[in-house]
Amino acid sequence: MTKKAVVLFSGGLDSILATRLMMELGIEVACVHYYIEFAACGGGETSAVNAAKMLGVPIKIFDITAEYLEMFRNPKHGYGANINPCIDCKILMLKKAKEYMAEIGASFLVTGEVLGERPMSQRRDALNIIEKNSGVRGILLRPLSAKLLVPTIPEAKGVVDREKLLDIQGRSRKIQMELAARFGIKEYPNPSGGCLLTDPGFTKRVKDLIAHNDLSLESLRLLKVGRHFRLSDKSKLIIGRDKNENKYMQSLAKDGDVCIRLKDRQGPFSIIRGFADEPLIKRACEIVAQHTKFRSEEFLNILWWRKGGDERQIVKARAASAEEISKSRI
Repeated sequence: MTKKAVVLFSGGLDSILATRLMMELGIEVACVHYYIEFAACGGGETSAVNAAKMLGVPIKIFDITAEYLEMFRNPKHGYGANINPCIDCKILMLKKAKEYMAEIGASFLVTGEVLGERPMSQRRDALNIIEKNSGVRGILLRPLSAKLLVPTIPEAKGVVDREKLLDIQGRSRKIQMELAARFGIKEYPNPSGGCLLTDPGFTKRVKDLIAHNDLSLESLRLLKVGRHFRLSDKSKLIIGRDKNENKYMQSLAKDGDVCIRLKDRQGPFSIIRGFADEPLIKRACEIVAQHTKFRSEEFLNILWWRKGGDERQIVKARAASAEEISKSRI
């Protein structure tokens, strides 16, 4: 058994410490980070790359968005408190990591999981389910809680000294922060950071997509920006909140989307995605008008067009009422 391990590396504090501890024990580490476009643990891809650079270890980034989305539609082990399929997510990542482990000649896998830290995926029973269903039983080492868990093969064979592993458990990060200080690690993402799918505001929008049978990568990309309004069972409005969002949303608009902006004035770029006849477009323009600094004017000239078409039309719109805004807001 080689002294080489693949570390699932989010770039968060726990994965940083797990990696550093392996290095202290003479293990050669190869970090992997799994990028999912609409879900990110730790600090995301940038944080993972920066953290790996700080530790001086190699890291490989894999985009598993398509595979994740397929799983996300119907996770075998369900969702967490919001709409986070944490158990199935970890199973998917470990399966991918096991493949990479064989590819580079590593002998075991390492994660920064801590017993009892996360309510869905880090309970003892959940950790066992994850090991069994990902096919990594015996070769998955969780060094931060290892002394509280069944010894793994690398421990049993003396590749890793079990006595030098840890027994952290629970949701407090005090011990991890003390350990980081001892290792001289000063920069790491806020330990309270987590997956977008645990954010109540974001998951409300995801649930709306599911309820209206519109769960696609194109739709999920739009969820990260703008103000969202449900106009009908078949259509929704997204209004940009600043210059950067306006630019990003223009890049996401697809043929058939109705695009909206003020005529000859600065204001938000907006998209209607789905069915949109003229009465619905007028209603959307009224909501857009309310989200401009010109909302107090009697009427605003608002330009709209369908992406992919040449014709542009102007609607004279009065700003929607607060009641209308509240009724439609997602």
